[in-house]
Amino acid sequence: MLPVITIIGRPNVGKSTLFNRFTRTRDAIVGDQPGITRDRHYGEGHFEGRDFIVVDTGGIAEADDTAMGAMTEQQVDIAIQEANVILFMVDASAGVTTGDQAIVKKLRAQSDKGVHSKVVLVANKSDREISQITNAEFYTLGFKRLHALSASTGRGVNALLSDILSPFPVPEATKAEIARTRIAVVGRPNVGKSTLINRIFGEERVIVFDRPGTTRDTIEIPFDRRDKQYTLIDTAGIRRRKQIAEGVEIFSVIKAMQAMRQAHVVIVVLDASEGVTEQDRRLMGLAIEAGNALVLAFNKWDGLTEDDRNRFKDEVDRKLPFVKFARRYFISAKHGTGVGQLMDAVEETQRALNQPFSTHQLTEILMSAVETHQPPLSGGRRVKLRYAHVGALKPLTFVIHGKQADKLPESYKIFLIHYFQQALRLVGIPLILKFLTDENPYQEK
Repeated sequence: MLPVITIIGRPNVGKSTLFNRFTRTRDAIVGDQPGITRDRHYGEGHFEGRDFIVVDTGGIAEADDTAMGAMTEQQVDIAIQEANVILFMVDASAGVTTGDQAIVKKLRAQSDKGVHSKVVLVANKSDREISQITNAEFYTLGFKRLHALSASTGRGVNALLSDILSPFPVPEATKAEIARTRIAVVGRPNVGKSTLINRIFGEERVIVFDRPGTTRDTIEIPFDRRDKQYTLIDTAGIRRRKQIAEGVEIFSVIKAMQAMRQAHVVIVVLDASEGVTEQDRRLMGLAIEAGNALVLAFNKWDGLTEDDRNRFKDEVDRKLPFVKFARRYFISAKHGTGVGQLMDAVEETQRALNQPFSTHQLTEILMSAVETHQPPLSGGRRVKLRYAHVGALKPLTFVIHGKQADKLPESYKIFLIHYFQQALRLVGIPLILKFLTDENPYQEK
C-alpha cells in the first residue's frame, strides 16, 4: 500500500508549489491568491525507488471567507485522517502566526488518533542565512521534526522526501497499472457535478457549496465497480470566456478541457431548471471533438413541474439533434434519482468500443446500407461504395472506399453514420466517416 503524504497549512504558504515539486506536475493550480486550492487533490510521486501518494489541501482558516473556509476545513480533516505523514507547512519569512498556532491546536485536538506523531513541520521560503533562526522559532510549536526548504527552487525537498519516506519499504517490483476507464464529469458552474459524484461514492469527496465555481481544480478519484476499474474526474465548472475574470479560472478551464481530452467517457451535466444553454451545447461539441463517448445527465429534474418537464424535453429535441446518439437521463443528484443508470451507460459505451470492427464486418454493414438506400447519382453516374475499414479508434473513424465517394451529399453521409451506429449499437459513441475515391487506372495523368 502506497504511503499517503498530506500537506496542510494556512493559505498561501506554498502547499501547491510543494505538491507540484513532489509530483513534478502542475496538477494543483498555483496562484498568489490565498486559499486558491479549495479541495484535497491526489497526486502520485516517485523518489529513490519509492512511490507515494501526495494530497494537497485547501488553506485552513480563510479569514475573508468564513463559509468557504469552514467547507474546506472539513475536507482537510478528512485528508489528515487518511495520511501516513502530515506535512505542516509554515512561511519562514513570516514567522509563527496566529493562524499557525490555530492549526497546532487543531492537530493536538486529534492526538488521540495518533495525528501528532505523524506531523513533520516544513518551513517554506527559507533562505540559507535565516534557516537556523527559523528553526529555533518554529520549534516552539512543539513538533520534533522540522525541515527548512524552498518549494519554488527545490532546495531541501530531496532531504525532506528521504526523511519522511525512509520508514516505508522499497517495493521489490512495481505492478503494471491496470488500464482504467476514465470518466470526466463536466458542466457549467453549479449544475450539480460534485453533488452527483458525492452521490455515486456516498461521501463528501469533493466540496459541495451552493455557489458557482467552488470546484476549481480537477479532482481524480479511482474506484471499482462490478470488478471493473474506473477513474472519475470532477472538473471545474467551465464558464464562457467573457465570464472568466481571474487568471486562476483560466487555468481551471484549460484543465477541464484537458481532462476531456484524456477521458474515455464524458458525462455532461445540465441544469434542467435553466434549460439548454449555448455553453451546454459547446461542451458537448468539445467532447465530440475529443472523440469521447458521451452521456447526458439532466439534473434537478425533481424540482420541475410536469409542464416544465415537457417544455424542457421539447427544447432538448430542438437544440440537441447532434447528440441523438447519446443516452439521456433525467436525474436528481441531490436525492439519487436516476444516478445508478449513468454508470450502466458508461459500461455500455465501453462494450460498444471493445468490438473488433473487422473490415469484413464493416463492409457487410456498408453493403446492407447501400441495399436499403442507394447512393444518389452524381453527374449522371451512380456513386459506388466498395468497402469500409477502421481508420482510428479515438475518435472512432471508419474509412469508406468507392467510386466518386467524395461526391456523396451530406444527407447520405448522415444516413450512413446512423446506419453504422444502429448496426453496431454504438450508443453514446460519436462516429466519423471518411470517404476515399479510388483512383481510375484509365484516367489520363
